[in-house]
Amino acid sequence: MTRLATFLLACLLALGSLGTVAAAHEQKLGDLVLHHAWSRANPAGAKSGAVFVTIENTGDMPDQLLSASSDVAAMTEIHQMSMENDIMVMKPAGILDIPAHGKVELKPHGLHIMLMGLKQRFAEGDTFSVTLTFAKAGSVTLQVVVDKVDAMGSAH
Repeated sequence: MTRLATFLLACLLALGSLGTVAAAHEQKLGDLVLHHAWSRANPAGAKSGAVFVTIENTGDMPDQLLSASSDVAAMTEIHQMSMENDIMVMKPAGILDIPAHGKVELKPHGLHIMLMGLKQRFAEGDTFSVTLTFAKAGSVTLQVVVDKVDAMGSAH
């Protein structure tokens, strides 16, 4: 292969990978469709963050989200935020059921993937990876897009 052909092939591969990032707003894993994984920008020194995504099950059988992991944090857990006696409480949610022909929304002030012991700062426009593991569908690595610090997800 000539140098020009090698260069052109490298350019085409690079352009193809850009398409994958843009297409990452929706990713399919078996009967599951994962819609737009996103996070918020955080201030320097922040020790935690969260990932939000909608998980849709188009199949006839339920599935379960067993765990999440990411290289950007020391520990990653599936969490639930709720109000109890006018106090906001956050705690591990454990395994999440994904009903057949249903969906589960991980969003601010509710279920989310908690990233603890962050190893880096998230700035608006950054991306990072998170891997979700499901009981039936297996594992999928998502590209998480970092939004504004005060984003609530309605634009997603």
